[in-house]
Amino acid sequence: MRAPAPAHAREPAPSHLCHNTSLMIREPRFIDEATIHVAAGAGGNGCVSFRREKYVPRGGPDGGDGGDGGSVILRGDASKRTLYDYHHQRHYKAQRGGHGRGSKRHGEKGEDLVLPVPVGTVVKDEQGRMIGEILEDGQELVVARGGAGGRGNAHFVSSVRQAPHFAEKGLPGEERWITLELRLLADVGLVGLPNAGKSTLISVISRARPKIADYPFTTLTPQLGTVSLPDGRTFVVCDLPGLIEGAAEGKGLGTRFLRHLSRTAVLAYVIDLAGPIPFAEALDTLRSEIERYDASLLERPQLVVGTKLDLPEARAAVEDARRTSPLPLYPISAVTGEGLQELLYKLGDLVEKTPREVVLPDIVVVEPAHRGTSRQSREVTITRLDDRVFAVSGEYLDKAVLATDLENEEAVLRLVQKMRRLELDEKLLAAGARRGDTIVIAGYEFEFEPDIEDAGSEERE
Repeated sequence: MRAPAPAHAREPAPSHLCHNTSLMIREPRFIDEATIHVAAGAGGNGCVSFRREKYVPRGGPDGGDGGDGGSVILRGDASKRTLYDYHHQRHYKAQRGGHGRGSKRHGEKGEDLVLPVPVGTVVKDEQGRMIGEILEDGQELVVARGGAGGRGNAHFVSSVRQAPHFAEKGLPGEERWITLELRLLADVGLVGLPNAGKSTLISVISRARPKIADYPFTTLTPQLGTVSLPDGRTFVVCDLPGLIEGAAEGKGLGTRFLRHLSRTAVLAYVIDLAGPIPFAEALDTLRSEIERYDASLLERPQLVVGTKLDLPEARAAVEDARRTSPLPLYPISAVTGEGLQELLYKLGDLVEKTPREVVLPDIVVVEPAHRGTSRQSREVTITRLDDRVFAVSGEYLDKAVLATDLENEEAVLRLVQKMRRLELDEKLLAAGARRGDTIVIAGYEFEFEPDIEDAGSEERE
């Protein structure tokens, strides 16, 4: 890699980046999709400790519990307009819980990691299944739960075990890859072919300032603008990049921006009445692409906006367009303002008559991963991986193995007792396992040594 040139040798910054001698701050690029890895914090380990007290065996156990790990939470932020923050940094991890200490002092809970995302963000897992969506400012969605803290040895005192020398390990937090998809929340979606006049229209009716030029695909990113009517009503308009035939299959700017229409209440087809493509053909192309992408979008209120009425050829085409259009046509001129008031009031009426019911998920109390063994399923699933290798999985069993210090003999004996209560030996023998086979549980390998007689073991040996 070449070393950077000295400051005095560098070329001057382009003029469009400078105003006098001050640098112009660029706005972040519009990024509407990002894939990130989220990892919650592990729980802290429980503590093995004994207090010094007369007449109490070994002083009495007083090991405290480990703290729960922090969770990773997405939170809606109305000030965010893009997923740009997650385009470069892809890994996020919450804080782990603190370890327990003596005198029954519990470890601190790990701090949650809160990630702000724009309102309208859809969250999916690695298989493309929806985890949830952020529809309001301040709404939260837990995407990775922190692991539960391990219990200290003070929890395991019994009449036959007065001085337990073991404690539980903290459990790992959840981790996964998730995909964030931004679907803009707008009341009206402007849909048109390249250079149909959408950007000029939104710049006139709102404070949005999109890039406007006379070449195709001037608009490369969706633009949002708020329209305020004299009667006090307001609605949000979204100007989408120009569509071309085949957009539903990814041509041009493709489906990347078509998905933003899923959040709009009203569709407005913007067609250049003076353009080279006949009105009927342009409208049919737009509606066909939307139908191929999502046919249900055509069930929403729709109208057609005929632009550039200030041009003689556009004015001459109005009557033919009105006669052939299957939808109401509103011819306008963004330059002179002709027809704009009628169009905006009609859009306002359609938005008002088409309420979009936003359904938020129920508020739930987020518990750490693997918490509450009494409610966990004790069912186990056995899968043969190889001739002498079996994988065993189950919610309760996995948690028991992960929480056990496998280097501590007392802790291992306690785990064996749990396996006996699950009748794991009998289930493995019924599945074809034999003495000496490898059993994989929660990523750990065990040698199968059943307590009951294995009738087939002698034959196998």
